[in-house]
Amino acid sequence: MMNLVPRDEREAAVDSAADRLSFLVLAYGVLVIAAIRSLNGEATWDLLGLVVLAGVVGLGFRLRQRVVSNRWATVLIATVAIAAVFAALLAAFPLR
Repeated sequence: MMNLVPRDEREAAVDSAADRLSFLVLAYGVLVIAAIRSLNGEATWDLLGLVVLAGVVGLGFRLRQRVVSNRWATVLIATVAIAAVFAALLAAFPLR
């Protein structure tokens, strides 16, 4: 698609902020729906897989553009480690 009017940095920053906010709302909304499904005894793998896939796509894009900083990588590793600990605890001590 061709832009007829050149975009400035402010518009690009606003677009990025809007995309970031909409992703957060979508991701946490899907996680809430997955939690509700889980409490009702329904399968949640499809919704959780969708959230994980979205994160992997974002990571792949950042790696391809070479914009992954040390701080970003540290936050990613800490998040994965914390999620793994919680998953292990939930597997070892089910809520039901």
